[in-house]
Amino acid sequence: MIEKEVEIPNAGGTADGFLYQPEDKGHWPGVIHYPDVIGIRPENRGMAKRLAAKGYVVLLPNPFYRTGKAPLFDFVPNFTDSRTIDRFKELAGPLTPEVMERDGSSYVDFLAKQPSVGGKAIAAIGYCFAGALALRTAAARPDKIAAVASFHGGGLFTGAPDSPHTVLPRVKAQLFFAHAVEDNSMPTEAIEKLESALKAWGGKYESETFAGARHGWTVPGTPVYNEAQAERAFEKLVDLLKVTLH
Repeated sequence: MIEKEVEIPNAGGTADGFLYQPEDKGHWPGVIHYPDVIGIRPENRGMAKRLAAKGYVVLLPNPFYRTGKAPLFDFVPNFTDSRTIDRFKELAGPLTPEVMERDGSSYVDFLAKQPSVGGKAIAAIGYCFAGALALRTAAARPDKIAAVASFHGGGLFTGAPDSPHTVLPRVKAQLFFAHAVEDNSMPTEAIEKLESALKAWGGKYESETFAGARHGWTVPGTPVYNEAQAERAFEKLVDLLKVTLH
């Protein structure tokens, strides 16, 4: 596996990140892998490497580059703790819907220009807070984004006028939403409303709540990591990419 540290030009500055690709010479479809709000760390770097080994060029950007580089926390995050919540607000605050779309488009352009990337279609996947970022990237670049996967994405359907679900009319990608159980960031009522919006949208999608899987369950090293369900989620992701990017 080839791993490169990269710098990605954006309107808001330069985002740091990593690029992964198979060692064999060739061209592979591109995938943007947005990390959760804890940021880039060994666990999600490993996840990006694993996906690249399936035959993809995977870009792992730091969406929170305006605030800092990894490690983004100098303490162990605990989302029942006010200190962690304050840091989350500090990291997420600059990422308005408009900024998400603008940055997402920059990540698409950067990845598409890589010599190892082949084909016209790219996928965007997001974890936790970044599920919305992946969806907004698809809305900003319907010409490029053919697939979106959101794993335990938070706040995908809210009462706000700029809720992430409102971008669906601009999206042409095939979508997959993997929800957690008892997730305060995406409760059952919000999931049901999102699924109604997806049905009205009329595109190809799948939305599933993973039994026994709590918010953050796909990321190794977290207290809620659920290996069996994480493996199933990974296989669902691989299946989605096979259908949309090949």
